[in-house]
Amino acid sequence: MQIHSASLPNYLATITRYRDLISQLVRREFSTRYRGSMLGVLWAVVNPILTVLIFSFLFGTIFKARWGSEPSSNGTFVIIALVGMIIHGIFAESLGQAPNVILGRPSYVKKVVFPLEILPIVTVVTALLNAAATMTVVLAANGILNGSMPITVLLLPVVLVPFIFLVGGVVLFVSAIGVYLRDLAQIVNFLTMATLFLAPVFYPISVVPANYRFLLYLNPLTFIIEQSREVALFGHLPDWSGLTIYSVIAFAFAWAGFWWFQRSRKGFADVV
Repeated sequence: MQIHSASLPNYLATITRYRDLISQLVRREFSTRYRGSMLGVLWAVVNPILTVLIFSFLFGTIFKARWGSEPSSNGTFVIIALVGMIIHGIFAESLGQAPNVILGRPSYVKKVVFPLEILPIVTVVTALLNAAATMTVVLAANGILNGSMPITVLLLPVVLVPFIFLVGGVVLFVSAIGVYLRDLAQIVNFLTMATLFLAPVFYPISVVPANYRFLLYLNPLTFIIEQSREVALFGHLPDWSGLTIYSVIAFAFAWAGFWWFQRSRKGFADVV
């Protein structure tokens, strides 16, 4: 029986070794998603622009929403809310696809030499590329709205790296369980909805009563959403101590997810 290593450094080495294959699979995901449409992959740019315009009209013109109790323009609320939605979108898209990552690709499972552990990474990378297109539009709109972009926006990738590791670990874990538990997709749908409303996406955490804020911080998206706004919109440095703690937890999740995936994969071919 083949023994699959559960070492996280070995996993990173595997990702590096198969980076060309990962790139090909990501391109295939994009081409499949937009196949048959008139604009093709241009929808990856058009969709974010339409999202910004619709949210600007809905929250800015109709609801005249503002962020918390501080005076702010309607456009500011839209930009702040969209940054939160983008972070949640990475998590929701990755997690939403996770139950079928292995289950939906039986031909890959039957190939003895195929590195199944890269399939969850393809899902995460695809979600990141979609989010990157939207984030680019949102940051450009913020620059136009305020006349400039803060230099701290360059730290946004630093803030997102541990979050990406955490999402990768969750996808590895869920994709392995999804092979054996076919109802998992329904549970995942509820969790993605819950994480949206139990995170400061449409409201600042300051409006939540102090006694209940710890519930929001149990949500792994809350800290990253706040820190992303700090560096990308408000021109503040990230909370380095908090980011360090988050990183340790995220890397632990990544290793645990990979460990579970490797221990579970020996039964994939019998179930798929």
